[in-house]
Amino acid sequence: MGKIAFVFAGQGAQHPGMGQELAEISPAAAEVFQKLDALRPGTSAQCFSGTDEELKETKNTQPCMFAVELAAAAALTEAGIKADRAAGFSLGEIGALTYTGAVDLETGFHLVCRRGELMQAAAEQQPTAMAAVLKLPNEAVEELCGQFPETYPVNYNCPGQVSVACAKEQLAPFSAAVKAAGGRALPLKVRGGFHSPFMASAAEGFAQVLADCQVEEPKIPLYSNRTGAVYSGNAKELLAQQIASPVRWEAIVRDMIAAGVDTFIELGPGSTLCGLIQKIDKTVKTYPLATKEDLEKVVQEVKA
Repeated sequence: MGKIAFVFAGQGAQHPGMGQELAEISPAAAEVFQKLDALRPGTSAQCFSGTDEELKETKNTQPCMFAVELAAAAALTEAGIKADRAAGFSLGEIGALTYTGAVDLETGFHLVCRRGELMQAAAEQQPTAMAAVLKLPNEAVEELCGQFPETYPVNYNCPGQVSVACAKEQLAPFSAAVKAAGGRALPLKVRGGFHSPFMASAAEGFAQVLADCQVEEPKIPLYSNRTGAVYSGNAKELLAQQIASPVRWEAIVRDMIAAGVDTFIELGPGSTLCGLIQKIDKTVKTYPLATKEDLEKVVQEVKA
């Protein structure tokens, strides 16, 4: 067996009830929720029984997703499964940063809470939207974006899928142009034009938050969304820039595979990253890790 990568999900797959099964079957996962509840009362309640609307609010989404992801990581560690490499998609990068020991749990949670607040504030300055563009090459998406004001390619997810951020009024005409070019534009379940110039004020604010935090060298290779490569110093700069810069997810996954990773475990609700990874390379194994059944399968197949 090759190397194992833990990949930490971004927002969009959040849902009421997430993380509850893990907290019920794993003492280590339950302990993560208890610690984070002490720092932000009601976090586990939002995860387990919050409404869809509540969980869509970026200031809630990010701490709740972080909680579920770190609880999943704790459950895996408890079961004797550890990662050789780690990466996170968008907000998931803070979860990966925490898992690799670059920051402690309390600092990671502080960062993700402030990040969510800053990004929500930036999103409220102007109505924006995001869509995943399917079935078109990256270059075609970039060209289409150039034909519309305030429309940016932001997440390079996998072959034939690029997410775009735009001013809200541009979404309909841009989507029509995508369809005319032979593609599809699917609106994303987020409230903001993330990883684009719309987030410039959030990036600036987050840089100030990071300035007061201690960030250590990760214990295992950790990937930057900003560069698509392993961190090599200047972590604070990369983390701040990430908020207003494209996510190089396909580059990250290809680099991991080249480094010997053949098993990817997605931490957090849903299986979005598993799907993207399979589209990049169908020969690797992918496992979601969000439920009791998921954990049992990973322990049975990966630990063996």
